[in-house]
Amino acid sequence: MFTEKDINQIHDKGITLDQVNAQISRLKNGMTHSHLLFAATIGKGIHAYNAEETQNLIALYETSKEDLDILKFVPASGAATRMFKFLFKFLKGYTLSKGNIKAYAQAEGDDLILAFTSQLKAFPFYTEVYSKLKDAVVGYETLSEDEQYYEFVKMMLAEEGFNYSFFPKGLLPFHKYGAAYITAFQEHLYEASLYASSKKQANLHFTVSEKHQPYFLKELEGIKPKLEKETGVSFKVSFSYQKEATETLALTKEDQVYRKEDGSILFRPGGHGALIENLNDLDSDIIFIKNIDNIVVAEKNKECSEYKKLLAGALLKAQKQVFKYMAQLEANTLDDADVTAMAYFLRKQLSVHIDENFGAFTFEAKVNYLKDKLNRPIRACGMVKNEGEPGGGPFWVKDENGDISLQIVEFAQIDFSNKRQQSIVYKATHFNPTDLVCGVKNYKGEKFDLMKYVDPEAAFITTKTQNGTDIQALELPGLWNGSMAHWNSIFVEVPVETFNPVKTVNDLLKPVHQA
Repeated sequence: MFTEKDINQIHDKGITLDQVNAQISRLKNGMTHSHLLFAATIGKGIHAYNAEETQNLIALYETSKEDLDILKFVPASGAATRMFKFLFKFLKGYTLSKGNIKAYAQAEGDDLILAFTSQLKAFPFYTEVYSKLKDAVVGYETLSEDEQYYEFVKMMLAEEGFNYSFFPKGLLPFHKYGAAYITAFQEHLYEASLYASSKKQANLHFTVSEKHQPYFLKELEGIKPKLEKETGVSFKVSFSYQKEATETLALTKEDQVYRKEDGSILFRPGGHGALIENLNDLDSDIIFIKNIDNIVVAEKNKECSEYKKLLAGALLKAQKQVFKYMAQLEANTLDDADVTAMAYFLRKQLSVHIDENFGAFTFEAKVNYLKDKLNRPIRACGMVKNEGEPGGGPFWVKDENGDISLQIVEFAQIDFSNKRQQSIVYKATHFNPTDLVCGVKNYKGEKFDLMKYVDPEAAFITTKTQNGTDIQALELPGLWNGSMAHWNSIFVEVPVETFNPVKTVNDLLKPVHQA
């Protein structure tokens, strides 16, 4: 099936033929849907802490963090194109001669353009774009209001203008303080100083695209000295790219390998699940994970950061008990009461489903079973009440081996043609806003190999268009979904105020993004 040229291309990417054939098989056979048993809710997989418990967990983290190697991991590789999708549509479809913008919005059913134009001066980039417009467009001030709006959008997005859609979200003007704007990248550094620093140093790792890294480095060089002076924290920032070996091929609707015009195989990025490789390369005691666009202005950030400490405290409390139990199991200094206590802890604190026949196991089998269940990476995940936002939800799931576990499941993993599965989704009360704290070391201080805890069956198959051709594209198991399927999980309710993503540019108008 593959030519010598194909095989060389595959090997040059660090991919084996077996891996490629497995990708083709997965695309042809279709994805495996998750089998939902029921939604995780408060008391059934999701912990809700009262005020005293919350403060105790925050205090536990704050008193422990100076002895920890802490890292903040921020996926930041995507371009901002989707933020401006409705504005690109506006530039393409709006014609000045055919009426005003209000008429266009009514005809297209586009409320976003009206919200954008009516609050234009509230955007953090307004002053920058306006200043250039006055110089670049002759007679700008004499244009009609609609013409000015049109020229403003064009200046924002055109290559010869600010070309905002070329840049990643992390480098766009996100928030404005006085006359100056700052980027989401800078806000993440500031946020790290609030909860993810130890010994007056904050370590951050951003996954970026190779073409954007020089821009991130330039931004870092410009903001680092001032920010370190303001916060009293030094910042150590590192970057990585999605690895070529995580790219996946695509098939046409006729199940043929899709090829580019030069005959070579098209390999596509494997989705955010590819970042488990990047995460696996890092060696820290505690790793916070947060998306680049889920960041608020400084005054709101202080409050949101308390809930990151809560998650970290919950993780450390559970981890401390796990390490104690693992030391007992290894030393073989336990009795039946200890075994029962460990099984109870797994069930109540880590939401691990214990085999119904556990009580009938031999003592040695119980010990081995507990070692397997306890000796895993741990994650504490924030869960917010579901108010209609898209996102992975917490569910109890049964796999093909009959094993039951607590998982974060994306909608793409659910078979909505199955009415029972559909009804379980509609009963879900919470979703995960990509707010995680991870413990990736065992009780001996050795880092887990995170690749051993991935569920390869949780891959996604999506339909895309490539040069006008419909293709079936394969995405790797999601970073906080299938890539962490075999971790131990602690799901914690946090306020919806901690979830403030910027999916369209208009989200920057929300109060949490306005200083």
